[in-house]
Amino acid sequence: MTKRIAIGTSLKDFTRRDFVVSSALTAALFTAALLLFPAGDKTESKGLSVPGSVSLPIRAAH
Repeated sequence: MTKRIAIGTSLKDFTRRDFVVSSALTAALFTAALLLFPAGDKTESKGLSVPGSVSLPIRAAH
């Protein structure tokens, strides 16, 4: 059985399978991020403006 990477191991214990798995997980992470947060013309901000101000009542602590 292959020794798995854990805390305290060296890079020589990093196998080809570990590299492929970590690369696939990284690609899946970036794909999920792009699907959840798409970039494009529709998502560009028009500016940080608020249509009206909102005042919140402040309660005194008793």
